[in-house]
Formats: sequence, C-alpha cells, structure tokens
Amino acid sequence: MPNQYTAHPQSVEERFWAKVNKTETCWLWTASRKGSYGGFKIEGQTVYAHRFAYERIVGAIPANRELDHLCRVRNCVKPEHLELVTHAENMIRSISPPAFHARKTHCPKGHPYNLFNTYFDARNYRYCKTCQESRKR
Repeated sequence: MPNQYTAHPQSVEERFWAKVNKTETCWLWTASRKGSYGGFKIEGQTVYAHRFAYERIVGAIPANRELDHLCRVRNCVKPEHLELVTHAENMIRSISPPAFHARKTHCPKGHPYNLFNTYFDARNYRYCKTCQESRKR
C-alpha cells in the first residue's frame, strides 16, 4: 500500500493535467508557480508548465524561440494561446514601460523615429534629431 512518501503512482502526464483547469477561454495552471508562470517538477527539475503543455501537444520549442502568451495570462497552458517568437519580439510585445516606448513610431512632436531622424545616446535611449536641433537654436 503506497504511503505519502512513495513515488507518484501516476504518469508525468497524469500529474500534469490534474493541475490544469480548462475554462472556456484559458487552460489555467492551478499548482505552484515559478515566478509568475506555472511550475512543474519532473525528476527534481522545475519546468515551466506552459512549455511542457506546448511541447506535449504541438512539438519541440526551437532553441532560438520562446513562447509568448497571446492571452496575457501567465498561468495559461493552452497551446492555442501560445506563439513561438524570438526573445526580441516577446519583449516588444510586453506591457513593460520600455516595450511601450519602443513601439512608438513618432516623437511627442510628431516627427518619425526612422533611420535619418533618430539617434541613440550612450544608454541606448532614443531621441528625435529634429527636436534636438530645435532645442539647440
């Protein structure tokens, strides 16, 4: 008779799916978190729950790609809500202040941020050349 200290009698798949609540929209991870993402232990190693689900249903995640939560729910493991993207694309899609500013195509005065009208300082902050020239005058 197994006690609480014996190995899990269930398969890894059974243990995983027992921790997922499939709602009408998202498939929510209900167990522990690794940061703000779902975490799942396999042979002593913690893996991200959304990555585990994606790899089981869709396939392998290439080394140069990561998963973006299209639904913006970090504990969602539904593969249809996950998209393979580069790290740069994932960062630019985020809701962080740097991502918000990086998505801007024009300066506050309406001048375009383009190859000819943009410069970067030592901190890699972006500036409008037209506005900078106006300030110098």
